[in-house]
Amino acid sequence: MDNFQKDIDERANLALSNKFELLLFRLGSSLEGEKAELFGINVFKLREIVPMPTITKAAGMQSPLLGMANIREQIIPVIDLAAVAGCKPATGLNLLLVTEYARSTQAFAVESVDNIVRLDWSQVHTAESGVSSRNITSIACLDDDGQSNSLAMVLDVEQILYDIVPSVRDAAPKEIKERTFKFKPGAVVIVAEDSKVARTMLEHGLQTMGIPAIMHTTGLEAWEKIKVIAREAQAAGQHISERIAMVLTDLEMPEMDGFTLTRNIKRDEILKKIPVVIHSSLSGSANEEHVRKVGADGYVAKFEINELSEAIQAALEKVAG
Repeated sequence: MDNFQKDIDERANLALSNKFELLLFRLGSSLEGEKAELFGINVFKLREIVPMPTITKAAGMQSPLLGMANIREQIIPVIDLAAVAGCKPATGLNLLLVTEYARSTQAFAVESVDNIVRLDWSQVHTAESGVSSRNITSIACLDDDGQSNSLAMVLDVEQILYDIVPSVRDAAPKEIKERTFKFKPGAVVIVAEDSKVARTMLEHGLQTMGIPAIMHTTGLEAWEKIKVIAREAQAAGQHISERIAMVLTDLEMPEMDGFTLTRNIKRDEILKKIPVVIHSSLSGSANEEHVRKVGADGYVAKFEINELSEAIQAALEKVAG
């Protein structure tokens, strides 16, 4: 048990050094007969891997939903990940990846699991401009030098769940609580979020709250923008709060994760007073402890607009106080 806890702590501490662990798995060859691609998912999102159990399919349930499975006395939906990715498994769907995404638990059926690799987020690059699939958020280079053709496609699980599971799409509250946010005129919120569907939901939510925002797809992209704005503010004789009201960041992102972005901001004498709220599908006490360690001013699980609004207001009040 002590060794098991040690492994968990070691894995969790990777988040403080811009590193993470990726589970590599296969779904079979593409429907066009091309070679089998390698896919990946952050180990932090995995609850467990189990052999394929008995699946109960409800009336009217259609692919890629396979049905429901009883995993440790919990009934959870099972998604055919090969069907989502347009693949045909040679040996069938043999394993379930049971995952937890902040507010939901589900299982993804896969053909096989390869291994777990430890990577730096700098080895992961956004895929929005180079991969046609809406379900791929980034590409991970599995070699340190970044020059290899050994690649894994990292799935955008938030997009997959949004497309397939009705409860995810219908999670918006009936009423949105009105709040007044004390932003200086002209100041904006810098947002870093690599999932397209999550970014769209965030953008809409912030617009609903009347908060101007600039959206970015990676932590590095957001960090470069923050530095540019800081230089412009300094040249104009302005305090940074007159340009940047807050930073809202995801944790898992290509090139630079949210922990590193937050730490960069909080270590900078000019930027450290900017409120930072981490908004992530990664939940649990380990991540919340890391949020405190890097100096973030708030943490909220995706995606409920009233909770996000409350976290933003609390972070603003914390910094102002």
